[in-house]
Amino acid sequence: MVDIRPVAYVIGRILIVLAILMLAPAIIDWRAGLLNAYDFLASAALTGVVGVSLSLSTGNALGRALDTRQAYLLTAGIWMVVPFFAALPFYLGAPGLSLLNAYFEAVSGITTTGASVITGLDALPVGMNLWRGMRVGGMQFFRTEGFDTFGKALPRATDIAQQLVIVYTGLTIACIATYLAIGMSTLDAVVHGFATIATGGFSPSDRSFAKYPGAGEYLGTLFMILAAMPYIRFVQLINGAATPLLRDLQLRSYLVWLSGAVTIVALWRVITTGAAVEPTFRETLFNLTSIMTGTGFFSGSFGVWGGFAMLVAFVVGLIGGCSGSSSGALTVFRVQIALKFLVREVRRIGNPSAVDPVKYDGRTVGDDVLNAVIMFVFSYIVLIGVLGTAMTLTGVDTVSAMFAVWQAIGNIGYGFGPLVERTGTFVDFPPAAIAIMSVAMILGRLGLLAILVLILPNFWRR
Repeated sequence: MVDIRPVAYVIGRILIVLAILMLAPAIIDWRAGLLNAYDFLASAALTGVVGVSLSLSTGNALGRALDTRQAYLLTAGIWMVVPFFAALPFYLGAPGLSLLNAYFEAVSGITTTGASVITGLDALPVGMNLWRGMRVGGMQFFRTEGFDTFGKALPRATDIAQQLVIVYTGLTIACIATYLAIGMSTLDAVVHGFATIATGGFSPSDRSFAKYPGAGEYLGTLFMILAAMPYIRFVQLINGAATPLLRDLQLRSYLVWLSGAVTIVALWRVITTGAAVEPTFRETLFNLTSIMTGTGFFSGSFGVWGGFAMLVAFVVGLIGGCSGSSSGALTVFRVQIALKFLVREVRRIGNPSAVDPVKYDGRTVGDDVLNAVIMFVFSYIVLIGVLGTAMTLTGVDTVSAMFAVWQAIGNIGYGFGPLVERTGTFVDFPPAAIAIMSVAMILGRLGLLAILVLILPNFWRR
């Protein structure tokens, strides 16, 4: 049997922190004279009591190192349990929101997906919109793919985490300050700033970035691009090593693929519709960047751009941003490795006995990394098909279902199809479909293999 006490202890400590965070929107709404403050206080009290109880009852496990099984269990437990408590303010305070929809909203924020089932965002209490932005859990760039793409121009390992936090915080502050400078309100700037750098996509307005056309779209694009770059490169840069950033193969591919997609779609729209060049380019740049980085902001009506634009959006959404960032989906690194593997296998058809290792940035990629990448890509595509099919069984049309699962697994937050177009949210989806998307968002962060490990009988045996 697995000793779950260390797992419960860590989850308890996280819940205590979550309860403390709930006090910020509670204070804001209380000072504004809004009764919604009491919903946050009740949620904080319940979350804090559970967190303290877990910590005290399992405190004798403090200091014990987690084994592999406990680590898997802890990761899954955090992603599944914490959103339930983060959902309490929505369930208690958002009008007409079911517990399932509140859980969906919380999962969407914590996984940095940005999909929503709440309409009338502009009329929500300030604290509620702030809570939506605060839950965006973007600092997930500590996970890498098991292949050293970062080189040796790094500080001591003990300093890396601190410098990652500094970089992330610095980008967030710079983003918020920039948004304030172009005329956003304090609430809009703070929530948009949190969501941009976390690639989380939650906006305090139903219009998202269409509320700030022009400079807002261009500057939002800039910060979304930065947020989906490998954060380690920024750490190396502030330590005086600019060469790794300039020579990063993944980063170059990311920028080239994004630029190519934007250019092709913008030209296609101008040629086929006769639309003005600058607004068309700006809308295309902003929306495709939002999709590829997994941010989920929108400006304009992407759904009316036609099938070709939607196809390109689907592809860049599958690719995602860079490994080592807060972006989700397959990531550019995995796609690069998968393509190199495919090319190698095609070459082997003509010369089966040839020794032809897969190389990345001049170095041989080990079989363990190759197998992990190919398995991830395969399971990712299969999961979209399986969950998309399951969603159609709930009564959702095929287009809405497939794009809903695509955005959920990729933590994109940007939907297409008849059920999304009315409100720009997922509020019209049936409860079963909402549940499927909630599972898909968690799987998108955890990975299918991590969940499969947990349900294998051998996992629980010594």
